[in-house]
Amino acid sequence: MSDDAATDPHRISIVVPVYQGERTLSALMDEIIPLTQVVHTPLGRPMIVEEVLLVFDHGPDNSAAVIRQLTAAHPFVRGVWLSRNFGQHPATLAGMASSGGEWIVTMDEDGQHDPAAIGGMLDTALDKQSTVVYAKPTNVAPHGLWRNAASRGSKWLIAKALAGDNTVDYQSYRLVLGEVGRSVAAYAGSEAYLDIALGWIAGDVSTSPVALREEADRRSGYRLRTLLSHFWRMVLSSGTKGLRMVSFIGLAFALLGLILVAYVLISYFVFDSGAEVRGWASTMVILLFGFGATLFSLGVVAEYVGVNVKTAMGKPPYLIVTDPGNGPLGRTAPAASTDNTQST
Repeated sequence: MSDDAATDPHRISIVVPVYQGERTLSALMDEIIPLTQVVHTPLGRPMIVEEVLLVFDHGPDNSAAVIRQLTAAHPFVRGVWLSRNFGQHPATLAGMASSGGEWIVTMDEDGQHDPAAIGGMLDTALDKQSTVVYAKPTNVAPHGLWRNAASRGSKWLIAKALAGDNTVDYQSYRLVLGEVGRSVAAYAGSEAYLDIALGWIAGDVSTSPVALREEADRRSGYRLRTLLSHFWRMVLSSGTKGLRMVSFIGLAFALLGLILVAYVLISYFVFDSGAEVRGWASTMVILLFGFGATLFSLGVVAEYVGVNVKTAMGKPPYLIVTDPGNGPLGRTAPAASTDNTQST
């Protein structure tokens, strides 16, 4: 590598999925602006943010107007417009696919992620030769107690029980090698969980300590139903280990049945020989548990089949369109009426 190439700044694209960023995007952009000039990481490496991609995911507020204002005010800001609401991960994939930087940084719109931490994440990637670096919170996430507990539990389950080798605590604040991020965006299916898909092809994955900030004063876009759906997509995207769990459930209930049979036989022949075997209530409980386990197992299998059917039918994870405000949908004003009558 030539000396000039070695001193070239690392070019970074920032991807921000936008759902309800009307109140927070401008402040976030003010923090990013200093990084659009060449700055240095904590270890002295040059870097520059060459573009910020704001992916409009059709939220409930007036984020679209703010995106248009920011793109008009800053040449490095680009709007990425989706055809409908797809969700945070598909929106992030759309931004990755539209990026051109050597590195891609994904961050939330709510101000929780400090852009100043990008330099430390880049140092970690270069020092450890990692293609993916996740922010590792140095403080408790500023969410509710139950949400934090549920988040830790679900990530532990995915990492330990389903993903196996990957024990990284996933975060939406991440640094990804550009070619890796764009490759994932190109082939990820409609039901793929972004971090699981990154784990399929990424080399070494590292973490970098980052302090999370309080979210801006706004309602969270996550509800219980959304979080459960988010978790279930993690399970289905993690591979076929969920199907193996179905087999273990069947084996566990089969062993339980054998134990109960042995208990009944021993009780009948040893402890109470010749007595009538009673216990219809317990029999019904066992049957209900057995049928419940069977239906649950069939449901898990059906979910996997459904994911494959959607993939086979070609359901896209996202669809990028032009800014609706500049297309036919933006021409909503009626034409001025004309009076074609001639005066007599």
